[in-house]
Amino acid sequence: MTEVEQTLDTHKEIAVSHEEIKQQLTEQKEFQKLLRSKRPMYEATLKSGRGLHERAQTSHDRQHVENLLAELKDTWDTISGKSMERQHKLEEALLFSGRFTDALQALNDWLYRAEPQLAEDVPVGGDKEMVNNLIDKHKAFQKELGKRAGCIRTLKRSVRDLTRSSTADAHWLQEQMDELEGRWEAVCKLSVSKQDRLEAALQQAEKFDGLVHSFMERLTEAERILKYGVIPEEEEGLLAFHKQHEESIGALQAQVMELQNIQCLGEEILASCHPDSIITLKSWISVTKTRYEEVQTWAQQQGQKIQAGLTALEAEREEVQRLLDWISSAEESLNLRDHEPPPETTEQNQELIEQHTIFMEELNKKFPEVEHATKSCKHKSISKQHVSPSKRPLTKRRSTLKLQPAAPVPLEHLDPQTPELSQLVSQWQKLWLLAVARQIRLEQQQQTLKEMEEFAKFDFNIWRKRYMLWISHLKSRILDVFRSIDRDQDGRISQKEFVDYVLASKFPTNSLEMNAVANIFDMNSDGFIDYYEFVSALHPSRDPYRRTLDADQINEEVSRQVSQCNCPKRFEVEQISSNRYRFGDSQQLRMVRILRSTLMVRVGGGWTALDEFLVKNDPCRVKGRTNLKIKEKYLSPAGSTSKGLTVSRSNSSLSLYSSASAPTSPMTRKALLHRSFSGDRCIRPRSSIAALGSDLQFTTTGDDNSPSPSDEAARLPT
Repeated sequence: MTEVEQTLDTHKEIAVSHEEIKQQLTEQKEFQKLLRSKRPMYEATLKSGRGLHERAQTSHDRQHVENLLAELKDTWDTISGKSMERQHKLEEALLFSGRFTDALQALNDWLYRAEPQLAEDVPVGGDKEMVNNLIDKHKAFQKELGKRAGCIRTLKRSVRDLTRSSTADAHWLQEQMDELEGRWEAVCKLSVSKQDRLEAALQQAEKFDGLVHSFMERLTEAERILKYGVIPEEEEGLLAFHKQHEESIGALQAQVMELQNIQCLGEEILASCHPDSIITLKSWISVTKTRYEEVQTWAQQQGQKIQAGLTALEAEREEVQRLLDWISSAEESLNLRDHEPPPETTEQNQELIEQHTIFMEELNKKFPEVEHATKSCKHKSISKQHVSPSKRPLTKRRSTLKLQPAAPVPLEHLDPQTPELSQLVSQWQKLWLLAVARQIRLEQQQQTLKEMEEFAKFDFNIWRKRYMLWISHLKSRILDVFRSIDRDQDGRISQKEFVDYVLASKFPTNSLEMNAVANIFDMNSDGFIDYYEFVSALHPSRDPYRRTLDADQINEEVSRQVSQCNCPKRFEVEQISSNRYRFGDSQQLRMVRILRSTLMVRVGGGWTALDEFLVKNDPCRVKGRTNLKIKEKYLSPAGSTSKGLTVSRSNSSLSLYSSASAPTSPMTRKALLHRSFSGDRCIRPRSSIAALGSDLQFTTTGDDNSPSPSDEAARLPT
């Protein structure tokens, strides 16, 4: 179009001679024919541009396309206007050149070509875009028609002038002019009529376009709800969705009338439709019908799904009710069985266990049905609870009871949303807990009955031998066992601590036996067992209240050896514990024991006989000393008589626990409690050993005149 516009601008000036004007007019007609052949391409380009304008996503793109369309339309209108103006000038030049007949013929030809296009039977209806194109064409024709009106007036003046000057052709000229005027009037009337028909067709097209687009928008919205709407699974949501679906179906049914209006209006437009718009109108009518049928199909499918969901909910409700009835009957049966008197024999109890096992199997078979009925329940959000170290419960290093691991409660992770499911979950958990509790009771009853049958044949001596053998297999001492039970180190244990400890160990026994054993161990029936009672029960032939023979012999031999000292300042020997002594001024404690009938003292990494140790450490016994000062200092005057030696020892009547043989008590040594030979507890004072004479007597420092422990031990029964 830019090249054509440049060509129109560079056209030669209108010629003066008749032949040249006629030649230019012929060329102009060819150009107009070429321009008419390009009009379909122009209309197609314009239509494509309008489609792009409607589908533009951003305002920048929309404005750009709109500018291009305006430029295209302005250029086309400019070319058409310049072409018509040049043709009009050529026709006027042809008329003024004196060729009246040719000018009259050219104008008649133009009116002859224009009249069929303005006929009443020419269809002007169609879609909105087509009608707008037809209106644009008719406006261009009306503009050209207005310019031709000047030629008509010029011809009229020329005819009047010719008829005045020449009478020969006056009649013929007048007839031609009348015919031209008649055709002109007809063309003008047809032009006005076509304009009216185009305006009516535009109103119809706009109405049709509005109905179609609003109908398609409503169908799109309905399709979005029907096609992509998620059907809820819970009952409340499904019922609400069903109500919404019914409203959508009602709105869809209301669209039937609008579809019929679209079809009727489309058929009416098709009756007087332009040929180029028939396909477009039929496609819109077909698309609206197809879209409605498609949305209706989606509505039917969604309705079927909703109905299936409602049916499934009803079936689920019936299933839940059936399960609740079964749970109620099973719970009633369990309660009746629990009220029955307990069995007295293991055979009867075993029969009940077998019956309950069958019930548990039936319960497990019902569990998948309960799971299926509660599959729509949501899961609880379990948050991990962190326990601070300071708030953690204090637990013993070793459990005192063999507790069975607690079985998880079924369905505890579910969060039912409906009352029926909540009732089902709670009733099933209650039934399961009742069944598990009955199973545990039956097993405990069976165990109790077996223990009672075994306890009828219980013999403590056999039990004691088995327990001592078990301790020996562990390579432990009785003291180690007692220490492990006595965790607070107070020198005694409760019966419950003793029973729980033995039951928690791998020693084969039961609670009945252990209760009887604990009563046997607790000799004074005070609820506690001390080490003396513990050892006495395990060693009935041993008297735990009597000093061991080694300790008595060590005391006697140490006293005898110390009494041989003749020094004015006696060599001091102090007993700290049963087998530990302090010799002389040294603060070091030395262990003393009997080894192969010889009293031995621990020296360094080995052992030395007591007499050899005293010879090396007692000044009066050191051989080879002749210093008179030493003799005067340590040796007594001649003829002096030796006084009796009073031997006292720290904690001479030792408590049960000592630093070498018993657990360390949290109490101080001075407050240690130990059992007296009469069974009472007393506190012994601490004293030192002093050599008082050759006759060795054992007395305690202080005002009490109680006999020595060795004398008391000698009088105790074996």
